[in-house]
Amino acid sequence: MEPEREGTERHPRKVRERRQAPNKLVGAAEAMKAGWDLEESQPEAKKARLSTILFTDNCEVSHDQLCELLKYAVLGKSNVPKPSWCQLFHQNHLNNVVVFVLQGMSQLHFYRFYLEFGCLRKAFRHKFRLPPPSSDFLADVVGLQTEQRAGDLPKTMEEPLPSNAKAAINLQDDPIIQKYGSKKVGLTRCLLTKEEMRTFHFPLQGFPDCENFLLTKCNGSIADNSPLFGLDCEMCLTSKGRELTRISLVAEGGCCVMDELVKPENKILDYLTSFSGITKKILNPVTTKLKDVQRQLKALLPPDAVLVGHSLDLDLRALKMIHPYVIDTSLLYVREQGRRFKLKFLAKVILGKDIQCPDRLGHDATEDARTILELAEYFLKHGPKKIAELNLEALANHQEIQAAGQEPKNTAEVLQHPNTSVLECLDSVGQKLLFLTRETDAGELPSSRNCQTIKCLSNKEVLEQARVEIPLFPFSIVQFSFKAFSPVLTEEMNKRMRIKWTEISTVYAGPFSKNCNLRALKRLFKSFGPVQSMTFVLETRQVQRPVTELTLDCDTLVNELEGDSENQGSIYLSGVSETFKEQLLQEPRLFLGLEAVILPKDLKSGKQKKYCFLKFKSFGSAQQALNILTGKDWKLKGRHALTPRHLHAWLRGLPPESTRLPGLRVVPPPFEQEALQTLKLDHPKVAAWRWSRKIGKLYNSLCPGTLCLILLPGTKSTHGSLSGLGLMGIKEEEESTGPGLCS
Repeated sequence: MEPEREGTERHPRKVRERRQAPNKLVGAAEAMKAGWDLEESQPEAKKARLSTILFTDNCEVSHDQLCELLKYAVLGKSNVPKPSWCQLFHQNHLNNVVVFVLQGMSQLHFYRFYLEFGCLRKAFRHKFRLPPPSSDFLADVVGLQTEQRAGDLPKTMEEPLPSNAKAAINLQDDPIIQKYGSKKVGLTRCLLTKEEMRTFHFPLQGFPDCENFLLTKCNGSIADNSPLFGLDCEMCLTSKGRELTRISLVAEGGCCVMDELVKPENKILDYLTSFSGITKKILNPVTTKLKDVQRQLKALLPPDAVLVGHSLDLDLRALKMIHPYVIDTSLLYVREQGRRFKLKFLAKVILGKDIQCPDRLGHDATEDARTILELAEYFLKHGPKKIAELNLEALANHQEIQAAGQEPKNTAEVLQHPNTSVLECLDSVGQKLLFLTRETDAGELPSSRNCQTIKCLSNKEVLEQARVEIPLFPFSIVQFSFKAFSPVLTEEMNKRMRIKWTEISTVYAGPFSKNCNLRALKRLFKSFGPVQSMTFVLETRQVQRPVTELTLDCDTLVNELEGDSENQGSIYLSGVSETFKEQLLQEPRLFLGLEAVILPKDLKSGKQKKYCFLKFKSFGSAQQALNILTGKDWKLKGRHALTPRHLHAWLRGLPPESTRLPGLRVVPPPFEQEALQTLKLDHPKVAAWRWSRKIGKLYNSLCPGTLCLILLPGTKSTHGSLSGLGLMGIKEEEESTGPGLCS
């Protein structure tokens, strides 16, 4: 298809005047202004989310299947197949992917210290079992082939930016033309709509995370001659997250009207000098606070001011201010597949300017603000067609290829190959992976042009670096290392787990008389579900669970299991027939929000068992269904689920403990008892509690729309293997459906 042609008639272009904008709004500006006044009756913006039910027949996810999901999260359905084991909806609304790897930990760790892992199990709704790891777990998960493992990929090479990239240009396919057309556009057409601001996480009035934000009070009429102001902020990392350290505001014509250093309210952990240029020495004498620059900015901006920034949402959040009229140059210069051009790249290609030079200490906020403003002015002056003719995508790809010292590859061929790795997928979209690990860790990824490896001295340093670096990368792998259980401790832990879960699964009922109908009792208990064994002790007068060290927290564990985020919206039913599923689906109005019916089968005969699990979108829907199904019409027995599928399968694999007489005291294995009494900081119980909270807080600080995986890889040695466990969720999706996170 040929590109759209402009008409032969030419009209004189009106000169933009900065003052006396007309009171009446026109075109897109009028529509946008009206949109701000509407209530939240409009449909909610799409969010990336995972299906409530990940799988039904298989509880174990292979490393290759994990790689499937990660590649799909990077590229989406147009380039790679969908994951075979789960569903990821609205992938294009994902903002980041973060994978935390807890080396040395396994599924045994998680359920032995289930209460201590409270922060993580409450935060992540989806859990799955992992097979015991290979010798290179990380390489398996990201899909690296043997020849691509550590040390085999080329190192980064700095090359000058090419002045021209020779590639065929089809303007009609350029994303800038697709969004704006080929004709020149006015200022109001470049403004972000409220829906776009919501999608890209700009602070908005009435949103829960913006309760203490100030309005700029700019509510005047917007027209194509409204004044533009370039804004850039620098931040540091404090105990409360990122806080403002410098603000620069530049008016049209390049005049800097505001350039202030700001002293953060909280303790500074990292000045981020390599980006901000701010040091302790520079900030020490500063007395200006955030409230001072907020007041100054409100006074400077006229009612119809338009703020222009590059990733402006981050600047406004640092300022804790809300402004309705914005142009974001990282979105104005549209790139394919939701990616964004860097400011340094646009400055060089569009304006011919070199900014953010490596020989300088950090960025110059005033220079960046002036450059951002010039980029917006260039777009308005020359129009989308002129920019599309520059072929920015080809220039950016050519630069990246030269930087790696490699020959260009056919991206389509690379992605269609079944053994494509996550690194190659990231490379195909011009993105880079961050890998944080300890220097002493054995497993590592190759350091290459699209994998930035940072090695730290301790887990604590890995965590501190993660807080700083994760927001800067679209895909991050953060690896912590813990001491694995010794063979002796592993064996004793397994014994304790068998005893504890046997005790939790045991029902004590009575007392019964010697003349009771045993057959009727058996029928009664079996009506609630499969019974492994039954023991009648007729001499006992008092009926209760034996009180031992291992049974003290059984009731607490049962309550916690019921409240586990994965069990929210799940119910267990007993007494179902072979036609139950068909009957259920015939009554869709009775069971709103039903997402999955799980009908377990006998492993030997293949026949459907007489119990099942139903998963619903919400706890309320599950409760309503439970009331109906246990009522007089359906006459089933049921309750809210306690054991998710992966746990059910794992427990089934544990050999049953031998029958014990009531009242027999269970003495805990001496080796672990002694270790628990010591309770050193590196003891697995303490480590589970501390690091669950730390990682939970870090997850809480991630931006909405972040896909996060917590991987406990398991262990493998000559003494035996322990299977792993995965936890998964998308930030914001979980906050709306699950319990609160650690604070």
